[in-house]
Formats: sequence, structure tokens, C-alpha cells
Amino acid sequence: MAIRLLLYEDNQQLRESVSALISLSPDFNLAASFGEVTRVEQQVKSLQPEVILMDIDLPGMNGIEAVKRIRSFDSSVYILMLTVFDDNKHVLDAICAGASGYLLKKYLPEKLIEAIHEVMNGGAPMSPGIARLVVAQLQQLPADQANRYQLTAREKEILASLSKGNSYKLIAAHFSISIDTVRTHIKHIYEKLQVRSQTEAVSKAINEKLV
Repeated sequence: MAIRLLLYEDNQQLRESVSALISLSPDFNLAASFGEVTRVEQQVKSLQPEVILMDIDLPGMNGIEAVKRIRSFDSSVYILMLTVFDDNKHVLDAICAGASGYLLKKYLPEKLIEAIHEVMNGGAPMSPGIARLVVAQLQQLPADQANRYQLTAREKEILASLSKGNSYKLIAAHFSISIDTVRTHIKHIYEKLQVRSQTEAVSKAINEKLV
């Protein structure tokens, strides 16, 4: 089955270019594309995409607010932010709101297909600049905040690695453990934090000072 996508981008030329790029891959099915997000709740509920490509700077309501609205009723859909900024607080705000990752618009022709596959496989596409912002946020937080969730040292390490956008495979290689062991640790992290996804776990880590 092809991966079902929705695209939100107000620049018509870019919207058409991304649509054309997606159409070249048999792995994807672009259900619809829109230039604004004022009806995002109705559209997402009706079209039921697996991945949403979301511009940040949109007319009327921006992409970050749209992410918050989507997450109020759907925690499973993957949301990739599209932006012209490489190191911008708005991108971090979007991740905290529930975005699954983000793509620089200038790299869309080379990175879009790879990024969609990556997010579907448990990763979180993120540039080094934004990864540094996330890590800096985590490093500034008092470690004792995590005690109330009783996270182990390894669980905190894996949570920090998740926040960098690393896939299960990369985490396993970095810590010299099996992917099954990574899955077990992440399952325990989700249970302790009372979350259901990587996005929720990373957002909680940042917002509640967990690592």
C-alpha cells in the first residue's frame, strides 16, 4: 500500500513542485494539497493521511498552531515541518507541539523521499542545527526532574538520543545493543512517561525537564 500524504504549502509553485516529486514515487499517494490550514481538522479527519508535510509560515493560522490542533485528536499521524530556516526557534516550537521532524525547503528535491521513509521507520528527520537546539535544551534541564518518572541512566541516554532524531537502528549501533533491546527500553520509557509515541516522549522530555 502506498503511503498516504497530505501537503500544506502556501507557495503555489513549491506546492506543485513537491506534488510532482511525490507523484514520481510509487511508494506515495498524495491525497490532497492545500495552501492554508484553516480547515485542517476536517481535512485530516476526512482524508486520514499517514504523513503530513506542513509549512510553518502559512496565512491565517501558522503550521505550528495546526500541529497543535492535529495532535488534539490524532497522536499517530507523522508531521514533517517544511521551513526555509535551518536554526530557528519556531522549528523547535513545532517539535515541542508534536511535529515528527522537519525538512529544509532547499533540500526537498534531494531529501523529501528519504525523510518520509525515515519517519515511517521510527526516525525523526532533523538538521544538525535543530538537533543542537534540542540537545542544548536537554542539557540545561536539572537531572533530578527525571526522578519522579524513575528513568534509568540508560533510559535517559536513549531518550536524549531519540530527541536528536536518531532511528532505533542508529541508537542500537551507538550503544552496542540490539534493536530489540532498544525497543524494550523505549517501551519502558513510554510506560513511565505515560506517552504513546517518540514525538510525545521528546516533547515531554523538553517541556517537563526530564533529562
